[in-house]
Amino acid sequence: MSGKIPQDEEAIPAGALNLLSECVHCTPRGRLLIVEEPDGGGYYDDEAPRLAAASARALGLRVYETVAPPTVASAAEMEDFVETLRGFDHVLFFSRIGDQIRFTELPGMPKATMCYALDREMLFGPFGTTCHQGMCELKAIIDEAFACASYVTVTCPRGTRLEGRPRFGPNGPVDVTLQRFPMLVPRPVPSAGMRGRIAISRFLVGTGSRPYEPYWLALEEDVFACVEDNRIVDISGPASVAAAVGRHYRQVARRFGLDPWFVHSWHAGIHPGCGFGRAAQEDMLRWSGSAFGSPRILHFHTCGDYAPGEISWNLFDPTVTVDGIALWEQGVLHPERIPGGVDLLARHPRLAVQFSNPRRDVGVD
Repeated sequence: MSGKIPQDEEAIPAGALNLLSECVHCTPRGRLLIVEEPDGGGYYDDEAPRLAAASARALGLRVYETVAPPTVASAAEMEDFVETLRGFDHVLFFSRIGDQIRFTELPGMPKATMCYALDREMLFGPFGTTCHQGMCELKAIIDEAFACASYVTVTCPRGTRLEGRPRFGPNGPVDVTLQRFPMLVPRPVPSAGMRGRIAISRFLVGTGSRPYEPYWLALEEDVFACVEDNRIVDISGPASVAAAVGRHYRQVARRFGLDPWFVHSWHAGIHPGCGFGRAAQEDMLRWSGSAFGSPRILHFHTCGDYAPGEISWNLFDPTVTVDGIALWEQGVLHPERIPGGVDLLARHPRLAVQFSNPRRDVGVD
């Protein structure tokens, strides 16, 4: 980034201010560590973290920057990595390693935020400038709606129908252990208590939890997974495609010592400014790490008895009903149909404007 660093809050780009003031809640003289990927890595651009760092300094923070390892392969490596984060007031990840630890409790870990704005355009545009407080409030009322639901159905134009009463554990639904910016999804909804069949179309792809090869599998035709509670009990469809899906599951499960047929949970995107401007299959890694926040996409966490699992199913243009009310309808999220949603939109009128004209491109036809 070139040019003079802004010296007052009004001169700081709106997306950076949204991230630092509304999400990180930075305070002057606070010690902020920004964890970046190596220059030219191709996932994040080099400018977004540098813009965030310059803006944080302009706000009076003491900013430190470091480059993350590409992955952590063992508990010992994770412990060593967390040790390097101690002593800071906040850690801001412009790095996939933040995504890899998002469901993990790490003793001694400072408060942290995972940033999904992968480049300057995402940080500057509607994706990064959407009212963060309003999105957090929206997540909270959606979480409450699912927690209180008596009956939930999930359908999609390809033939999905999953239904039942999600069975939350004694400690409530699982959620991430660090903050997210922007807020893209509600808490995962358990697969336990639900049954039906899921249309798996276009591809299988990893969840960002752990790297492996091949990270995604193209599907020439749709297959259907029959699900009962947390189990895949059958995969039907064209024999060659179903066989390829089975092989992929067994390969990933063997690598990590997992139950391949476990379906943990699911959730749909909630961000009206989230999308993907080119074909998903041109860059599946970036697609899987950013497009999932669109209300047009609902994804399942499978292959492993934990969130996020290692293989995700992606449904496009889902309809999700909670006690007979379609909160998502054909890929459109309707906040006004959620208890408390009308008041929320009245408190955050800019958010209401965005939901009246949401982004629709998600990288698939």
